[in-house]
Amino acid sequence: MENLELIRPGSRSPYTELAQLGLKRAGFDPGKIDGDFGKRTLGTVTEFQKSSGLSPDGVVGPETWAALYPYLTGFITHKVTKGDSLYLIAKKYGTSLALVKAANPDAVPENLTVGSEVIVPLSFPVVPDCVTFTPTALAISIEGLRARYPFITSEIVGRSVMGKPLYTLTVGTGDRSVFYNAAHHANEWITSPLLMTFLENLCRSVVTGERLGEYDVKNLLEKTTLHIMPMVNPDGVSLVTGELTQGKHFDKARVFSGDYPFVLFPDGWKANISGVDPNLQYPAGWETARDIKFAEGWVSPSPRDFVGRAALSIPESRAVYDYTLKNSFDLTISYHTQGGVIYWKYGEKAPEGSDVLVRDFAAVSGYEAEDVPAASGYAGYKDWFIDKYGKPGFTIEAGRGDNPLPINQLPEIYRENEGILLRGLRP
Repeated sequence: MENLELIRPGSRSPYTELAQLGLKRAGFDPGKIDGDFGKRTLGTVTEFQKSSGLSPDGVVGPETWAALYPYLTGFITHKVTKGDSLYLIAKKYGTSLALVKAANPDAVPENLTVGSEVIVPLSFPVVPDCVTFTPTALAISIEGLRARYPFITSEIVGRSVMGKPLYTLTVGTGDRSVFYNAAHHANEWITSPLLMTFLENLCRSVVTGERLGEYDVKNLLEKTTLHIMPMVNPDGVSLVTGELTQGKHFDKARVFSGDYPFVLFPDGWKANISGVDPNLQYPAGWETARDIKFAEGWVSPSPRDFVGRAALSIPESRAVYDYTLKNSFDLTISYHTQGGVIYWKYGEKAPEGSDVLVRDFAAVSGYEAEDVPAASGYAGYKDWFIDKYGKPGFTIEAGRGDNPLPINQLPEIYRENEGILLRGLRP
């Protein structure tokens, strides 16, 4: 179980949002999920505590978090008793037999061992579309999806400056491999639940046999293996989302921001926690990017646009670089916000097949295919991937508005981008 912060009346944080989400999923009504631990949330917490046999003190500490946790991960563990079958277990919890079977691939459905444990997916999706998506929310979602869909492979491919895990998730068995990544930039964190929602919908379609869009997902994943890195910059996301509000890293970030007072703190923060922009770290014209950004005044650790002291000098970008070298992908898509724009070249380099793909992506999303502005056309992940491999690489600026985009935009952003994500899987 993730280490969740104790919250009480008066608390206002992403942890309160998670508690409100758990309460709502458990059948209680804390009102609007807004992160504000007010009177209504207090009443709902005490009601939940009573129903769970806990002391109704109104404080969400370890025991209450443990009781809420299945409603965050989306599964419970059922101990088999005499007469149980997967069908009866699914019926008892009001969930899908297909999902229960998928979560327990080694179980013999009608001959379960008494005393053994069965993973039971609950009736709601794991990945939330109504809470601020912090690194903690990501870790909980990964735990829940891996329990429901054990055919997902998860790996920690590095650690951030603050030591947070840099996760990758993999599904599929095909020889062709594609890589989708999100949240290089901290205040573009909404791209993380975008990719996680896609992964969940993809896996559910594998289990149920239902088509996703126009596609037979099983067929896609027999031809293509999908790799996802849902949050490249977890420290920066912690800062922007309000999960990180104190300590030495927070204090340093505030100092860096003070040197650039025209950037709103923390909402304008794009960098990693060391004040380096992770998407200006790749060895594709890095020196040119340095000269451009220095001329613009980004000469020291800052909330955005500082290229660092050398290419690949921060652990987050290095992890993406190393993971790419290890896998030699056939196509990559990097998700950013905002503007409804698709970038698909590095300078004048446009790998074979990119023109067809970008037209398809534009058609299914309504986004515009554009050339990258000259001042932003170097040292990004897409730039390096195209330069290194000569294969299609894309940066997609999803959604519209001012960063960070509010979580209530996620359903619309997902609808716009599902077709892109599916088309990228098609050989």
